[in-house]
Amino acid sequence: MTEAVEKLLHILDLERIEENLFRGISPDQSWQRVFGGQVIAQALVATQRTVPADRHCHSLHSYFMRPGDPAAPIIYDVDRIRDGGSFTTRRVVAIQHGHAIFSLSASFQKDEDGHDHQVTMPDVPGPDDLPHGDDLKETILKRAPEPVRRYWLRPRPIEFRPVSFDHYLTRDKLEPVQQVWVRCASPIGDDRNLNAAVLAYLSDMTLLDTSLFAHGLSVFDERIQAASLDHAMWFHRPVKVSDWMLYAQDSPSSSGARGLTRGSLFTRDGTLVASVAQEGLIRPRRAPSA
Repeated sequence: MTEAVEKLLHILDLERIEENLFRGISPDQSWQRVFGGQVIAQALVATQRTVPADRHCHSLHSYFMRPGDPAAPIIYDVDRIRDGGSFTTRRVVAIQHGHAIFSLSASFQKDEDGHDHQVTMPDVPGPDDLPHGDDLKETILKRAPEPVRRYWLRPRPIEFRPVSFDHYLTRDKLEPVQQVWVRCASPIGDDRNLNAAVLAYLSDMTLLDTSLFAHGLSVFDERIQAASLDHAMWFHRPVKVSDWMLYAQDSPSSSGARGLTRGSLFTRDGTLVASVAQEGLIRPRRAPSA
């Protein structure tokens, strides 16, 4: 297991400090703010630990309120809203320095049989056919801006293979669509709750960027202030995040300094395992006053 994956699993193993209260930490205090996917995943773990083992999260809806401080622990306060015959509902608030920084509502359900259909996975090159490793460095990243190179070359628990890097290499206005192959960089086993938490963690990656394609920008552009505002996710079927998944994304709208992006996560054989929607801040930075 890579060191980055070990760190991810460590931060997802929350400390229980009291009934319905959990403490989480961040993996790197040098970050400017806590990564949104980390808070989503930790909040989901906090709710999972208050729910019977035979019930699994089928949807979550969350809001980011304040930037998280990576140097301080995050307290997750879980409200056991309802335990029904088939469904369980939880709400959790993440707190730092006495203030709420994030809230999440999650619904859990016992496995049931029922009608089954799904959309078709986009027809794109597979992960083995895309540049990666030294090939990626030599063919694409050497032409990319320095912030992009630093981001893609640093060790991380999630491995990405975008079908296209065009939005990093040009300022042309592109169709707001993105296809990225993703997986956990090391096997993490079959635990369904843990796999769901890691899926929630990675679901916040690359998503907001798609809303900037139509404007010839990326989240690495200094002209943009970017941050997640809300995040919703639906878990359709169990998944093993150590296997490749296609994260198919599109952005139907941006307005009011906000961009909306939708995502679908498919296994390599085309099974739809999760859907995602996120609105994020994509505010143009104002030039300093003279």
